[in-house]
Amino acid sequence: MYTDKTIYPNPFIQERADPYVMKGTDGYYYFTASYPMKSEMDSEGYDRVVLRRAETIVGLAQAEEITVWKADDTTDSHRFIWAPELHEIGGRWYVYYAGSSNPENRWDFDCHVLQCESSDPYTGKWIEKGKFQKQDQDKFSFSGFSLDMTCFEAGGRSYVIWAQHNEDKISCLYIGEISPEEPWKLISMPTLLTKPEYEWEKIRYAVNEGPAVLKHYGKIYVCFSASGTGPEYCVGVLEAVAGEDLLSRASWKKHAKPLLTSDNLADEYGPGHNSFVKDEQGNDLMVYHARSRACFEGKCGYAGNDPLYDPCRHARIRRIIWKNDGFSVDCR
Repeated sequence: MYTDKTIYPNPFIQERADPYVMKGTDGYYYFTASYPMKSEMDSEGYDRVVLRRAETIVGLAQAEEITVWKADDTTDSHRFIWAPELHEIGGRWYVYYAGSSNPENRWDFDCHVLQCESSDPYTGKWIEKGKFQKQDQDKFSFSGFSLDMTCFEAGGRSYVIWAQHNEDKISCLYIGEISPEEPWKLISMPTLLTKPEYEWEKIRYAVNEGPAVLKHYGKIYVCFSASGTGPEYCVGVLEAVAGEDLLSRASWKKHAKPLLTSDNLADEYGPGHNSFVKDEQGNDLMVYHARSRACFEGKCGYAGNDPLYDPCRHARIRRIIWKNDGFSVDCR
């Protein structure tokens, strides 16, 4: 049962898609997300990594937002800068993000890494570690349109999960192992975790992306986003038993029904690309983005834009409800 009575504003933070919240060992909560574009011709947006911090989760909503790194003509990665995640790995701070490796082609996506040179991610200098690296014999990983990388630890080993186009140019999820000493390199071959199979994963586009890891009572859950980025966007679930071989696809089971869709929510559309964080009492929260009714009805001022080129995906927070057979999202 939840003991936390905190009321989170809804939207929690406006115009921030792909929200990521984590608590650092320094005691602060941190927030980052994709910095939006407001049209396809917008000269700014999708060009930087932003960061907020506060002593409480609710405090993030009004916390100062700073730019810790920005893509420009001198950087190794370029627009679009999507889905940044802040992680503490091996005693250092890193940001995983997606960016183009080609200044002439904004869609030349791959996973990239930033490293903070100091122990303070909010004030420290961030440097590029470059495109995520693979083993010499690995001819697939990061070879074309990869993005949305996350990382987690289980059983004393460290893993990354990311989305990448397969040979049919369909976005699937893959897992690999890393070393905390060099968390910008794979030390294993990649394993396919999931590809779009069910109808709810293939509306408008066949997509699996945006992995987020949740651990509870001997289970490891990977939530992921599916379908196009409009109101059809939704969240699915994979699960595995802790202690099994997480690099074996056979260890993972996909749920046949999505965890969260527009139908589950009132006046929210296209929920997806979530992260998980524990509140101050240790309860699990789901942080995700979704559009408002005004956007859904074309009254937001950006109705003529492709869904990727409007700022109407707002960060939101819901509580996780644990059950004997898994978990659900509190949509009240």
